[in-house]
Amino acid sequence: MTSIMEKEALEAPQRIGEQLERNQAAMAQLGAQLRACPPKFVMWVGRGSSDHAGVFAKYLIEIEMGIPTFASAPSVSSIYGKRLALEGGLVLVISQSGRSPDILAQARMAQEQGAKVVALVNDEQSPLAQLADYMMPLGVGEERAVAATKSYLATLAALLQLVSSWKDEPELSAAVAALPEALQRAVEAPAQLTPESLQSVTNLVVLGRGLGYAVAKEIALKLKEVCGIHAEAFSSAEFLHGPVTLVEQKLALLSLNIEDESQPAHDEQMAELHNRGADAVPLSQVGAVHPRIAALSLMQRFYLDVERVARARGIDPDNPKGLKKVTQTL
Repeated sequence: MTSIMEKEALEAPQRIGEQLERNQAAMAQLGAQLRACPPKFVMWVGRGSSDHAGVFAKYLIEIEMGIPTFASAPSVSSIYGKRLALEGGLVLVISQSGRSPDILAQARMAQEQGAKVVALVNDEQSPLAQLADYMMPLGVGEERAVAATKSYLATLAALLQLVSSWKDEPELSAAVAALPEALQRAVEAPAQLTPESLQSVTNLVVLGRGLGYAVAKEIALKLKEVCGIHAEAFSSAEFLHGPVTLVEQKLALLSLNIEDESQPAHDEQMAELHNRGADAVPLSQVGAVHPRIAALSLMQRFYLDVERVARARGIDPDNPKGLKKVTQTL
């Protein structure tokens, strides 16, 4: 029986193709404005998978545009009632529902303090969509599964389209245009993560560098949500500073292999872990793709694989224990 999670993950290539076409003119206009008046910094606001998308935005924007990019702490505004000096900044508010009170409070505060607010949101009728200076719809339709799949991939696609429009560089723009086909190839590729590879695993660490580390956080979350596996994400470099001692306890590892500038360093660090007795399950991008879209092809394949791992463990991926789709936080 096909789960809702699997059905929604399979929709991602088509939905993202439609999204990129729909938002092209608006993204081009926003990109031109950002080139004419570059922001002093970029701050993102999000929770859960949306926050993980912000980590991807950090690496992408700092690599391609050289603009400092960092996460907000929503409770600073919603609970502590403080205001930040955000004039001249760009604030990316990322939300599937656009309704969580703390996210909305942070967006309002950012506007009041002089920042431009861009909402990457799926629900176009949400309060967030109404208050943002620029609203870029994800356009993936209703996402019913508790575990986000297509909305997360669509958010990364929107960030890629935003940065490619901002930078206005032909090679990156062509890579973004080719993204739906790359995702479809990942759908059709063989499984990388199998029930056998995680048999009897209850704790593991997900390791990557750069854009690979950015998606490692989302992979760790999904392993917790739908498989009941305690998983944590680390930069493979950071893991060598202390946590590496856990390797001696035969801790399971996932290694995220992205063919970009970070690969030699990641390979070196994984070789060090191997020398210490670690045995890592590799997850890789699917095929030869532009390095900035490589992590998305890895994620597309992972979502399908982790759903099957959950079912093999006797877990319903559509009903993670104790979770619901929209979480209201302050």
